[in-house]
Amino acid sequence: MSISHSANEKSNGSSLPRRDFLSVTAAGAAALAAMHLETARGFGANDTLEVACIGTGGRCRKLMESLREIKNVRIAAVCDVWDVSLAEGKKLADEKAATTKVFKEVIERPDIDAVLVGTPDHWHVPITVAACQAGKHVYVEKPLTHDLKEGQSVIDAQNKNQRIVQVGTQQRSMPQFQEAAKIIAAGGIGQVRKVHLTWNRNQERFRRVPLNVDPATVDWKTFLGSARQQPFDEYRFRQWRWFWDFGGGILTDLMVHFIDVVHWFLGVDHPVAATSLGDHFNSAGVWETPDTIQCLLQYKEGFQAYFEGTFISARNGAMIEFMGTDATLYLDRGRMEIIPERNRNVEPKELILGSGPRGADFYKTPDGEMLHLLNWVESIRENKKPNCPAEAGVSAASAAHLGNIAYRKGVVAKWEEAAASG
Repeated sequence: MSISHSANEKSNGSSLPRRDFLSVTAAGAAALAAMHLETARGFGANDTLEVACIGTGGRCRKLMESLREIKNVRIAAVCDVWDVSLAEGKKLADEKAATTKVFKEVIERPDIDAVLVGTPDHWHVPITVAACQAGKHVYVEKPLTHDLKEGQSVIDAQNKNQRIVQVGTQQRSMPQFQEAAKIIAAGGIGQVRKVHLTWNRNQERFRRVPLNVDPATVDWKTFLGSARQQPFDEYRFRQWRWFWDFGGGILTDLMVHFIDVVHWFLGVDHPVAATSLGDHFNSAGVWETPDTIQCLLQYKEGFQAYFEGTFISARNGAMIEFMGTDATLYLDRGRMEIIPERNRNVEPKELILGSGPRGADFYKTPDGEMLHLLNWVESIRENKKPNCPAEAGVSAASAAHLGNIAYRKGVVAKWEEAAASG
């Protein structure tokens, strides 16, 4: 659904609007959410969407906090392999919600309409495919895939079973990104040949400290799933993103958000080549994936995208810049800016939606998680394509996988070779 920003926000489709400034307060964001809630009620005022949440760790519970605020949606079941997360998830669910450690028990329930998947990456596709085959709609966290060979299976499961699958790259539901997509499509910044993406943090996630996870409370065999057999390790269990068996490091965890925006805006599916350099400046001997990485992607459509990510410094934060021949378009999760090139007939533009530092990971306004969940629920009720279906999720993840192949092999990774080998 397109979200209008302001009665004063106008565009003729071929040139940029005159310089303007828009600040949306928290009250304004609440109004946006209320508008969507009213729309959601249109699917039978008394019909309740019964949702099960699978993998109720910290990220999933953040989504559950938003999901439980949507009218006529009930969290009817929770599933996790760890007793602690299962209990915490239960607190956010309906008081009569079922609990289980076995995800198949959830998707086989006839009273469940949809599932929200917040598991480690290597479980995203198996659960999404199984849920679609069981007739359930799916909201699945990014990255959708754990490796290149999984892509077609999840697209087929979505389409053959005619299910609504929404991948959790919430930028697609945020108003500043939707506005920026229109500007670039209209040629508002000229020809784009270069895109710069960052996701920099200053966090010491690589410290091995006692986590006090009782192995008896974890179904470790199920957690491993398709991963190689290995003894229980509480650090790997809680910090799985930084180990190849379960995640893909900074590229699949963070870059995938903004490379999805690149693919969306510029209408591309995958890069043709990738090269990456990574280092373990502070995580040596702890993480398998690097704590600092640079990734350069080449596209046959005639542009390059380069990403920088680190846990050593938060400089530049999380942002994306489309560098056009006439102007640069800057985006983060709270703002959009247009910075004209010298001697170009382009007016600067600033669209501020959230207060806080440039490049912050999250802003209260706009609430991208809520807007993306609302779009999913709306799409289910109206039987329409969501903002980020499986095809888009596979596309974005493929760029991150190619970057990781380049890093791990120490080569310039070519798409044709990587895709052929799976």
